[in-house]
Amino acid sequence: MTRIEGHIVDVHTRRIYPGVITLEGERITSIVEDASVTSSQHILPGFVDAHVHVESSMLIPSEFARLAVVHGTVGTVSDPHEIANVCGIEGVRYMLANGERVPFQFAFGAPSCVPATTFETAGADITVDDIRELFRDERVRYLSEMMNWPGVLFNDPVVMQKLEVARACGRVIDGHAPGLRGEQAALYASHGISTDHECFTLDEALDKLKVGMKILIREGSAARNYDALHSIIGTHADRVMFCSDDMHPDSLVLGHINLIVQRSINLGYDVFDVLRAASVNPVEHYGLPIGLLRTGDRADFIVVDDLTKMQVRETWVGGECVARDGQSLIASVQEGLINAFACRPITADALASTDDGETVRVIVAHDGQLVTTEEHHALPSPDVLKIVVVNRYRDAPPAIAYIKGIGLQKGAIASSVAHDSHNIVAVGCTDEDLAAAVNAIIDVRGGVCVAQNNRVDVLPLPVAGLMSTEDGYTVARKYAELDAIAKSLGSPLRAPFMTISFMALLVIPQLKLSDKGLFDGSTFQFVPVRTFA
Repeated sequence: MTRIEGHIVDVHTRRIYPGVITLEGERITSIVEDASVTSSQHILPGFVDAHVHVESSMLIPSEFARLAVVHGTVGTVSDPHEIANVCGIEGVRYMLANGERVPFQFAFGAPSCVPATTFETAGADITVDDIRELFRDERVRYLSEMMNWPGVLFNDPVVMQKLEVARACGRVIDGHAPGLRGEQAALYASHGISTDHECFTLDEALDKLKVGMKILIREGSAARNYDALHSIIGTHADRVMFCSDDMHPDSLVLGHINLIVQRSINLGYDVFDVLRAASVNPVEHYGLPIGLLRTGDRADFIVVDDLTKMQVRETWVGGECVARDGQSLIASVQEGLINAFACRPITADALASTDDGETVRVIVAHDGQLVTTEEHHALPSPDVLKIVVVNRYRDAPPAIAYIKGIGLQKGAIASSVAHDSHNIVAVGCTDEDLAAAVNAIIDVRGGVCVAQNNRVDVLPLPVAGLMSTEDGYTVARKYAELDAIAKSLGSPLRAPFMTISFMALLVIPQLKLSDKGLFDGSTFQFVPVRTFA
């Protein structure tokens, strides 16, 4: 039996009172109010990341958990969409198996859109039958983000079948529909799609709330929508959740959902509304087996010194203390590898183009946003760099286009983390550096890399070309070193590698690049690089 004293933060009754919690095994057996308790610490429900791709942390689930619990996160709603694009249904099973090896609540979903589109080359195809098979596993709790919103709006037969399987199996359906508003948002929601984490304006969020959807406020390593959306915490507290979506390891070392909670409380939002968004709402919406600090619940909770600073002193999962005073108490586990990499090195000549003197379409990247815009520039032009996407699943000519906003003054950066199909994406100042960076990634079968003047620095990611099996803090340190090198080459971006990883994300407007060519996400069609103006 374990007894913990402090000020109990009861989110359901909206009370804070001195008391004693008693634990036996993984359950809370009693919570007793006791005015004699002198401890000033606060005990509250643990935090839940309502939408995250664990793979984007570059850590396998067990290592993600080791870092996340330090910040009071006890569970995640995790979409294994990234590894599924590389390794298919076996990739999902890899995540399930590894996640179960640590005391942490991973709720994995069945990926709904693999491949995300037919306009890129992926390593696998998740079919309707695959989704039905995944739902036979009770650990697969929901249908992951339905990114094919045109397929929903226009009744694509395969999309309709996937939605019907989810409804028949009693699973929650997650949404992904950036920019969708009004009647289109209503039609999208009418198919049982219950959430959206892609809103980037308040008006869009309000439109989706109006038609019954719940809004996930995202604050990750690259995409940050909190500033635009946080007012709905005060107006729609029962229908708001917090998420990171994609978080690189150096960011995860510094904080997680606790940072959003702290920020919201410091802005003056009611502490109970904020904690509801961070814990109760995702647990209830997804039916997660996570305790909410009630007698009989699983003992999943956190202990903090102060509700305004939200510095986590202890994190408990299933009655076990898994983090204390900034140190993870979860042990690392050894895990095998799964991957799909079948392309050969390229030459600088393969990246040569004849666009100098021509007017071309240019992808414009914006710091902190997944959405890009389009500009037209005559080459050469200041700050316009070459971007290439190389098919990692078979030998094929690289796709070549141009990008503005990355800011490199020399060298090249590259990554095999390139949403959604995870081909190799690279941006650079010379064809030689671009080829060197791409080839370094091919050599280690996946990773992130910086190349300049015959020097190559690479962080290998041997699990699907997305994740490392190394200690999470080690991966974070190595990634931070590469990030610093990229910034020393001129990039002003908060997260250069995360930003370029989204330049192949075709389902987010406007202009993106797949291994098959330049793509307009607003019209869902390929467009020529040259404008022919």
